[in-house]
Amino acid sequence: MKSKGMAGCLNHAMIDNVQAKAAQAVADHFGEPGFDDITKAYIDQRYEGYSEENQETWRTLFDRQMGYLDEHASETYLAGARAIRLVREHIPYLDGTKSINHFLRQLTGWQSKAVPGYLPAKSFFACLARREFPTTVVIRAKEDIDYLPEPDIFHDIFGHVPLHADPTFADFLQTYGKAALLTDDPFHTERLARLFWFTVEFGLIREGGRVKLYGSGLISSPGESRHALASPDVDRRPFEMERVCDTAFEIDHFQPILYVLDSFEQLKDAMNSYAQRLLSSRAGTGSMQPAAS
Repeated sequence: MKSKGMAGCLNHAMIDNVQAKAAQAVADHFGEPGFDDITKAYIDQRYEGYSEENQETWRTLFDRQMGYLDEHASETYLAGARAIRLVREHIPYLDGTKSINHFLRQLTGWQSKAVPGYLPAKSFFACLARREFPTTVVIRAKEDIDYLPEPDIFHDIFGHVPLHADPTFADFLQTYGKAALLTDDPFHTERLARLFWFTVEFGLIREGGRVKLYGSGLISSPGESRHALASPDVDRRPFEMERVCDTAFEIDHFQPILYVLDSFEQLKDAMNSYAQRLLSSRAGTGSMQPAAS
């Protein structure tokens, strides 16, 4: 779920230490004997590691995107950004009374937890099931400001976390984590990966008669966000759980297919239904077959 590698970041040294190496080992082996505590995959943010150039990169990215989002992002996202006190002046703190976690805890109980890098799927799901979002702490280098294939703290916090302040989305995401952690069936693993891609990462929603952005891959990318709403080449389909889970995706170009929610309640209800079907299948009271195309 998290991508490998952040070596091009100016502050890579923040995740190159004994604590980070031990945490990464836990993430890599989570679920094996002796590796059953996912909280040991978390690290300190080590905020002193951010340079002034890092802070400038945050401000540049914030300014470039927030002006567009004020008009084109979901109001739920914008309300969440205000609620967690997401500001342009500095990279967000994860700890302390001025941190985004301080405000998130009071709203939905979600927390952003610093991680050293790539988290395998099982570790990632385990975090979500606890209402904890694994958060990359390094930020892209200035020369990579327009494009970075791996998540960084701008993508993770600016893109993802504001929605964690919304109770409906927060419940959906935890249920998703629990369901994904529940199954080892490759069929369901693939379908759940597609669901995450077309909602959490690249989701659209209709609000007040207009299609708006909420997926983090759209929220945090100037090019992708504008393409998603304006390009005539995008097939914007009504959200249907089975159709979403049957749709393959590619990661190396602007998305040609996107799905549009009517509400976050629609997403939460669909996820609850899917989770119940997984539970029934696991209990032997039913089985899940591939949906008809």
